[in-house]
Amino acid sequence: MVDFGKFKQSLVLLESQFGNWQTLDTSLPTWIQEAVSESVIRRFVICYDSLWKALKRYLKEGLGLPDVPNSPKPLFRIANENRLLTSDVAQWLIYADTRIGTSHDYDGEKAKAALNIMDAFIKDSVKFYVTMSGETWS
Repeated sequence: MVDFGKFKQSLVLLESQFGNWQTLDTSLPTWIQEAVSESVIRRFVICYDSLWKALKRYLKEGLGLPDVPNSPKPLFRIANENRLLTSDVAQWLIYADTRIGTSHDYDGEKAKAALNIMDAFIKDSVKFYVTMSGETWS
């Protein structure tokens, strides 16, 4: 049985911090607003990385697939072929590109793009967790 604990924990933390960001008082100093935004993006990175690594384990151990790639995009394509994704694979490839962009953001635009997809990523990740783990989300 594949352990989804790290993925679940990272998703819970991302969901919580994103909620904080959405309800953040805009009268707070800019540095506080930026810190919360950066925290959401950091939690996205951790959650995304936990997700694709759990997916890799699931494909190998849960489905018994041989020769599973060690890269997220091909894993999402395989997951799509095995009907594990509840949303279009193209959306998961956008998440992958967004994750890559978080490592190379020098002007803040990629950070804004990451925050703009966060709600969809969280919803898709929850559905993905439920599909892979067989558990309900609370």
